[in-house]
Amino acid sequence: MKRLFATTSILCLAAGAASAEGTLSVYHWFEYMPQELVDKFTAETGIAVTIDTYDSNEAMLASLKAGKLGQYDVAVPADFMVAIMAGEGMLDTFTPEEMTNLGNIAPQWLDVPFDPGRKSSIPYQWGSTSFSVNRDVYQGDISSLGIIFNPPDELKGKINVLDSQNEVLILGSLYLGIPQCTTDREQLKALSDMLVEAKQHWASFGSDTAKDVLVSGDAAAGMIYNGFSAKARAEGANVEYSYPREGHVLWMDNVVLLKDAPNRDNAIKFMNFLLEPENAAAVTNYAAYTSGVTGVEPFLDEAIRTSPENNPPADAAPGVFAQVCDDATQQLYDAIWINLKK
Repeated sequence: MKRLFATTSILCLAAGAASAEGTLSVYHWFEYMPQELVDKFTAETGIAVTIDTYDSNEAMLASLKAGKLGQYDVAVPADFMVAIMAGEGMLDTFTPEEMTNLGNIAPQWLDVPFDPGRKSSIPYQWGSTSFSVNRDVYQGDISSLGIIFNPPDELKGKINVLDSQNEVLILGSLYLGIPQCTTDREQLKALSDMLVEAKQHWASFGSDTAKDVLVSGDAAAGMIYNGFSAKARAEGANVEYSYPREGHVLWMDNVVLLKDAPNRDNAIKFMNFLLEPENAAAVTNYAAYTSGVTGVEPFLDEAIRTSPENNPPADAAPGVFAQVCDDATQQLYDAIWINLKK
C-alpha cells in the first residue's frame, strides 16, 4: 500500500532504536492495511508504526534470510510460508496469557497444521488466487485455467501473471491435473514445457500491479487475488473473477512474531489489536478478503459481504492450499521457475 510505504532510512532508524519504547516495525504485503487502522493503533497505544512492504512470500523470506531478521517485529506470510519460517528457526512463540484475544480466532483457524495451536502466528485474512477477465475485451467462457495457459486469440499478449512462483506453479499443476510436490520427471517436464509455451502469450509478470493493469487496461486478463479483483471492479474495471473447473489456490495470510523482534511487547499488543473483531473487519473492508476472526459480521460493508469474489458458486471446484515440498523436490520446482523467468 503506497500510503504506508516506509523509507529505508526510517526503517533503519527504527531498527537502530531497537530498545526504544513506543515503536513497532512491520514487514507487510503491499496495499493490505488501511492507514486509518494504523492511526487508531497509535492513538490507543502511543506506539509509532513503520511499515515496509514486499510483493511475494519468497521475496519476504529471502530478505529476512539476507539479514533483515532482527529488524522487524512482525511479518505477514501465507500459510505454507509460516511452516517454512518455523522450520528455519525464524519465529518466536507467545503464550495464551500474552495473546489475550486468541479466543477471537474462528475455530477452523485455531489449530492449523502450519502452526498447531497458534503459538507463533494469528490469522490475518484469507482468500483465493485465480484469474479475472475484462468482459469488454472477451465475452467467452472463462471457466478454465486455459484462459491463462492456453488463451483465446482475443487475450493473447494481454495477460498479466503473478510474479509468485508458488501460485503460478500450483495453478499450472491444477491445469495439467498433476499433484503438487510431484517427483515424476515427466510431469515436471510437462509443467515446464506448458509454462514456457504459455509465456509467449503473456504481457507481464506483476503481483503488486495485478489490479492496476486491469483497471488501466494494460492487461485484459490476469492471475489475481480475489480481493484485488474486487477492488479492480470497484474502481470501474468490467472484470469477472473466475473459479475455474480445475480448481484454484486457497491461502491464509498470518501475522507472525519474528525471532529477535526488537519491540516484542509492542508486537504482542499489535497482534492482540488485530484480533479485535472491529479491527479485523476494518482490514476486510479495505482489502476485500475474508477475516479469520469471529464477530466481524456487524462491522462488514455490504459490498464486501456480498461480493462475487468472496462468494464462489455452489458448484465451484474446491480450492487447494500450498504444500511444502521437501528440499530436493523444491529445487526441481525452483529450476522450473528460474527457467520460466529467464
